Amino acid sequence: MEPITGTGIWAASLRYGDPGVAAEGIAELESLGYSTAWIPDIGGDVFSAVENLMQATSTMIVATGILNLWMHTPEETAEQHARMTEAYGDRFLVGIGVSHARLIDHQEAGRYTKPLEKMREFLDGLDAAPTPLSPSVRLLAALGPKMLQLAGERTLGSHPYLVTPEHTATARAALGPDKLVASEQAVVLETDPIRAREIARLHLAGYIGLPNYTNNWKRIGYTDDDLADGGSDRLVDAFVAWGDEAAILERVQAHRDAGADHVCIQALSENVGLPSMDQWRALAPVLVG
Repeated sequence: MEPITGTGIWAASLRYGDPGVAAEGIAELESLGYSTAWIPDIGGDVFSAVENLMQATSTMIVATGILNLWMHTPEETAEQHARMTEAYGDRFLVGIGVSHARLIDHQEAGRYTKPLEKMREFLDGLDAAPTPLSPSVRLLAALGPKMLQLAGERTLGSHPYLVTPEHTATARAALGPDKLVASEQAVVLETDPIRAREIARLHLAGYIGLPNYTNNWKRIGYTDDDLADGGSDRLVDAFVAWGDEAAILERVQAHRDAGADHVCIQALSENVGLPSMDQWRALAPVLVG
C-alpha cells in the first residue's frame, strides 16, 4: 500500500447513504485529489460499503474509521481484505476500534467489557487467520495511552477521531517517528459563529455522553462545565474547525505541524447524513496538495 499522506475525507454518508450517490461522490473526490476515504461502522455490512467505494475509484485508499471489532470476526475481516485487495489493488486500510458501551450493550447487555483485552484478542485473530491481515494494513482508533501503545506495537499506527492538534502531538510522541498518525478533523465551512457553532453542537451531541471521548477530553484539560449544555464555545471551537477556507487550512496544518502524516476532514452541515460535496469541492484547492 502507498503511504497514507495528504488530506482525506471522513464521511458517514459514504457508508450509510445511497450507494449510487456514494459511488458518484467518491469518484469526484478522488478526481479532486483527496487521498483516502474513511467510513464508520455502527452496524450493517461494512465490507459491501468498502467494496462499493473501491469499485468507483482506481487509486484512492478506502479505510474503515473504524471497523467495529464487536461486529465482525478476525477471520471474516482478513478474508474480505484479501479478496478486495486481489480484486481492486492494495487500497483497503482496516482501521479497528472498540466502539462504545452504549452501542454494544444496547444490542447485548453486558457485552462491552475489557476493551483493551478484546482488541488484543482481535489482533491475535488477524495474525492467525488463514490469510493473515498484516500489521502494515491495519491501525487502531487509539486515544488513551494503553491503546496507543498497542497500536505502536502491533499495527501501522493510529486513527485519532474527534481530537485536537494537541492530541495529535500526544499520539505522535507515543508512537514515535515511524508510525502512522491519521487524525480526523470535523469542519464547518461557515463564517457566522452562531450558525457554525449550531452545526458543530449538532455533531457533538452524539459524542458528549460517550466516556471514550469525554475521558480523553478531560485528560487534555476540559471540564464538566465544558461538557454542559451542548458544549462550551471553548470545547466546540477546539473540536470543530469553522470559518473560511483559510481558517480550515490553519487547523489542518496545526495537526500536520503536531505530527499527523494524514488528516481526514469531516465536513458538517445541518443536513445530517447527506454528502457535503459543496464544502469538499471548496476546500480541495487549499487542502489538497
